[in-house]
Amino acid sequence: MARLTLSEIWIYPIKSFAGIRLSKAKVKQKGLEFDRRMMLVDEKGRFITQREHSLMARFRLSMDKRELLVESLLDDSKMSLVIGLDQPARLPALSVTIWDDKVQAIELNPTYSNWFSTQLKMKCKLVYFPENNVRAVDPKYAMNNDQVSLADGYPFLIIGQSTLDNLNSKLTSRVEMNRFRPNFVFTGGEPHEEDRWKNFSIGPNRFQGVKLCARCALPTVDPQTGVKGHEPIATLATYRKQGNKILFGQNLLAIDYDEVSEGDEIELEA
Repeated sequence: MARLTLSEIWIYPIKSFAGIRLSKAKVKQKGLEFDRRMMLVDEKGRFITQREHSLMARFRLSMDKRELLVESLLDDSKMSLVIGLDQPARLPALSVTIWDDKVQAIELNPTYSNWFSTQLKMKCKLVYFPENNVRAVDPKYAMNNDQVSLADGYPFLIIGQSTLDNLNSKLTSRVEMNRFRPNFVFTGGEPHEEDRWKNFSIGPNRFQGVKLCARCALPTVDPQTGVKGHEPIATLATYRKQGNKILFGQNLLAIDYDEVSEGDEIELEA
């Protein structure tokens, strides 16, 4: 059997914005440290994503120590914003909605909210989801009162490089892995072999595969331009559709909360 190796680690500090690749990351119950702990909400407190606002793809994010740099590429001015990543002091809570969940979050700073409102030309707030706030994963798939941050439904997502390579072999124009927004990418193995993983470890951390990831239209947004198309969902529908869902990648829960590093070996339990 080919060696399975963790080749990429990604976090998405602000939900639905570009990801940041890391060489190592801390595993926490809600997801990797800093992953999707912030998001934009509209005036009604409902979450905002690239599904409806594809120009959210036109921001670039980077991290320097405990600060997040957000750069807008929406015009030639290249406006930027610096956000501290340390958990803020307790502030008044807001009730916000993400899918069918209502959770308590806090507005980090009205200045941040105004910056995003100006850039996107719509009223919005940047909110933060504290580590001790509650948002449970679907109890049908939970192991032990598992929690999730502001990700769609589960704290971790893994996709094999061979899975993407197989898709690209069927496309006229290849797509990059960032269309699918995984936390973990691995090399080795067969296309979609992660579908079958139940219990496995990445370095010192044990994980459990709990549910294949049903894809929405977000992968049809070009991460570089923010332009929507039909691919790769149209092609995936020809061979990855089960019922009315298109499946790509595996959602995970963590059993251990240590650290993962690029190059870690992945070992499957019998």
